Amino acid sequence: MRQFGVVLRQVSQFLVPSQQTKNRMLKSNRRKFLASAFFLGIAGKIFGQDKQKPKADKTMIVHHVFFWLKNAGNEADRAKLLEGLRTLAAVKHVSKLQVGIPASTEKREVVDNSYDVSELMYFESLEAQAAYQKDPIHLKFVENYSHLWAKVVVYDMNVLS
Repeated sequence: MRQFGVVLRQVSQFLVPSQQTKNRMLKSNRRKFLASAFFLGIAGKIFGQDKQKPKADKTMIVHHVFFWLKNAGNEADRAKLLEGLRTLAAVKHVSKLQVGIPASTEKREVVDNSYDVSELMYFESLEAQAAYQKDPIHLKFVENYSHLWAKVVVYDMNVLS
């Protein structure tokens, strides 16, 4: 019977963790949780999963503009227009600006990549977009670079989600 008690104590050391072991497990789990939360937060930002929504009293506006050059395919004219578009980032009402050229994606009937240059702007509100239209930097851009394009098409969107 005495042997049974000794064996039971030895086995219970493995089955029931000591306070020191419990503290170590708690710290380890807390570290793992904090590290996981941190990395999930970073991953959300990187992969766009943070899903920030516009404030209830404002409607975010996306302004997408497509330009067709007068001299289609002219690299110098395209570079000059891209340079001009980048100056629009200085407009205080522009939350974000992206400029680019058509992607070499798969040719499909629904894809129109006939344009030469595109810009994508984000505004926090309709008022910000309206103010952008009258901003001296925007007006100067139109004055200095409009001779480069033959056609412009604009798509404005209210962001719903």
